[in-house]
Amino acid sequence: MITIEKLIKKKQKNKKLSKKEICYFVDGYTNGSISDEEMTKLLKQICKSGMVEKETAFLTDAMLNSGEKLDLSSFGCCLDKHSSGGVSDSTTLLIAPIIASLNAKMVKMSGGSLGFTGGTKDKFQCFGANLELPFDKIKNIVNNVGAVIVCQTENLVPADKKIYALRDRTGTVSSIPLIASSIVSKKLASGAKIIVLDVKYGKGAFMQDLVEAKKLASLMVKILKRHKVLACAIVSDMNQPLGNNIGSYMEAKEVVEILKNNKDCRLLSLSKTISSILISKKEKISLDSAYKKVDEVLSNGKALEKLKEMVIAQGGNLKLFDEEKMSFNTVTSSQSGYIEEIDAQKLGELTHKLCNNVGCNGITVLCKVGDKVSLGDEIIRIFAPKKYSNEYAEKFLECFKFSKTKTYPLPLIYDIID
Repeated sequence: MITIEKLIKKKQKNKKLSKKEICYFVDGYTNGSISDEEMTKLLKQICKSGMVEKETAFLTDAMLNSGEKLDLSSFGCCLDKHSSGGVSDSTTLLIAPIIASLNAKMVKMSGGSLGFTGGTKDKFQCFGANLELPFDKIKNIVNNVGAVIVCQTENLVPADKKIYALRDRTGTVSSIPLIASSIVSKKLASGAKIIVLDVKYGKGAFMQDLVEAKKLASLMVKILKRHKVLACAIVSDMNQPLGNNIGSYMEAKEVVEILKNNKDCRLLSLSKTISSILISKKEKISLDSAYKKVDEVLSNGKALEKLKEMVIAQGGNLKLFDEEKMSFNTVTSSQSGYIEEIDAQKLGELTHKLCNNVGCNGITVLCKVGDKVSLGDEIIRIFAPKKYSNEYAEKFLECFKFSKTKTYPLPLIYDIID
């Protein structure tokens, strides 16, 4: 007879759990027959002892089968992407309209902000968009527009919802098997057949070790391929904010500006890479050919128009697309030299706190690692009333480390795992 105590002891001895045993604790915790205390002990032991690939695949399947799965087969081959989270990562709001402009389909399920990382849900809601849609409405938008961004439904992978909430409360988040099974179960339940995973590495990400980030990326690709999903993972940099703006409203504004001006930047470059990989896999064309297609819909304005269509279709408005003069306060460099380090996590945390105050919209960071600055140069704009700007200015400045000797730009992509 299987019991939770036996499973805890088995993991203590570094033994592998069977498919039946994994289904037992996933089902038991989801239906309430296993307590929070018992599950916490098991999760802590999994964090300590780990799981082999086969166990992680079993765990993914058990969570996947705990609830409903979306059937997107009527749309043909649906595309999807996932980011493991970071600061100023607004790639979804760029990728979805790019994909839809190229006559491909995307149903993107997104969540809100988690800790210091911003959420796609919060950013898209800045357009007034409704993300809580019934499936018949989702189908209608995908058929007419090509892409939709929605919240995860209550019945989709309920086991993951409950287990993740417990992991968050009990400090058992940082486990590659638990992270992989959580992400992949939701992606599989979402029904897409081609998926690109964007695994963030760096001080502004949950994965702060490059070797571990690559392990996580590789494991998730393997499990997705077990389910006949065309999968690829990018390990990208989060040792500084990806975009220039931080804060949901400011990040939504940045997306609009990028689509209007098609100005080269790290945020656009990563979005183009992910979009090109998705299109190359769907159309079975070379990556270079896919890049050209992506560049075309950006340069001719089709991607911008498609984002407008998405906003209107989901009940939003186009106010963010208008030119807007926003007042800001400036933070200047305290010394001359080169930017050696930008603490993305601290910037994210500070901006998150700032934006909890009325009238505060976020910040713009005007430099990247490797840039040369002089004493008194403007490096941050704070879009907030003066009293808040004064309160946060010195704290934001502390997020920058300067060097007298030349420093160099950080890589954007460390690896692509196919």
